[in-house]
Amino acid sequence: MDLEAQIKNYIKSQPESKRIDMHELHRLILKVMPDCKLWFLDGKNEEGKVVSNPNIGYGIQTMAYADGTSREFYQIGLSANTSGISVYIIGIKDKKFLAETYGSKLGKASVSGYCIKFKSLKDINVDVLEAVIRFGLNKE
Repeated sequence: MDLEAQIKNYIKSQPESKRIDMHELHRLILKVMPDCKLWFLDGKNEEGKVVSNPNIGYGIQTMAYADGTSREFYQIGLSANTSGISVYIIGIKDKKFLAETYGSKLGKASVSGYCIKFKSLKDINVDVLEAVIRFGLNKE
C-alpha cells in the first residue's frame, strides 16, 4: 500500500468526530507545507510490537544525537490518541517554549515540550495551532 493510501486509511479508521478533525488538520498542515515529505509510522517496532500510536509526519529534518549519529525525521506529527488528537512539533530545543508561548492562547489543550493534545478542534484556537505549525517549520 502506498504512503498516501496508508494515511487515508489511518484517518478513515478513526471514529467519525475524530476522523473529521484529523482530515481537517491534515488539510491544514498540507496548506502550510504544500510540498512537504509525508511519513506514516504504524506505531510498531522492528518485531511488530505496538510501541506507540500510529502517526502521520510532515516535512523533513536531520536529528543529531549525543552519540554523534543522526537520522532524518519529520518536523510536524499528527496522531489520534485515546482522548483526542496530538500534534507534535519535533526538534524543539527549549522544552518550555510551546507551553509558555502558545499554551494560554490555544484553548482547551495540554501542551508539553513538543506535544499539543486536545479532544477536538472545536476546543482550540485553530489559528494559534497554525502559528505553532509554522513555528515548527522554522524553529531554532
